[in-house]
Amino acid sequence: QEWENTFATWNPQDFCNISEIVLPMDTYWSPPIFILERVSGQNPDLDYMVLMHNGSFNSTRPFQVTLTCSLMILKFPFDTQSCNLSIASFLYPVTDLVMKTRRTPAEMMNASQSFFLTDGEWKFTNLSIIEYIELLDDKEFSVITYKISMERRPTLYILNLILPTCALYLLDMAVLFGPSSLEEKINFQIAIILGSSMLAVILNNSLPTSSNKPPIIGTH
Repeated sequence: QEWENTFATWNPQDFCNISEIVLPMDTYWSPPIFILERVSGQNPDLDYMVLMHNGSFNSTRPFQVTLTCSLMILKFPFDTQSCNLSIASFLYPVTDLVMKTRRTPAEMMNASQSFFLTDGEWKFTNLSIIEYIELLDDKEFSVITYKISMERRPTLYILNLILPTCALYLLDMAVLFGPSSLEEKINFQIAIILGSSMLAVILNNSLPTSSNKPPIIGTH
């Protein structure tokens, strides 16, 4: 966060060439912001800000939060998701506080990717920023929404679910139309049913449950 306070300025030459100082957050006014989609999280312990001699404030406070996101898993595990992170300050209307982004979406995307040290299940594909005015109780408030697009990496699900399931069905068809006896076919069908049941249990534990439509892979 960066903001300016014209009442907090000084001449560095009058104070031993000190051009900036570090102060606690409660020393001067700081813009209070809220994450609208936030469910839970941890507040940072870095309650300090840097004050420049020209009245410019700078505060870097890392947050670790859990957000709500509507999932569409119809194409699981080949699905793509889009989640929003909205930042607003409903204590001050736009006549008192207007929020602006300093970096472009491309710069934010590169900066976000640099924080991922290992490859996880999700791959970030796009980041867009929307600045708009929200009307609430006949007052207008400044809101910034970061729209994050993610793509699931399906390699693990292909190896553990899709390929074993296809192999079982191919074996089922081979035995069904093969020259085996009826007793061998029945025994093999029972083994196929048990194997499919085990894969169904694994699939049920892997599938997300927060979706209006069940995934196609779970309905077959």
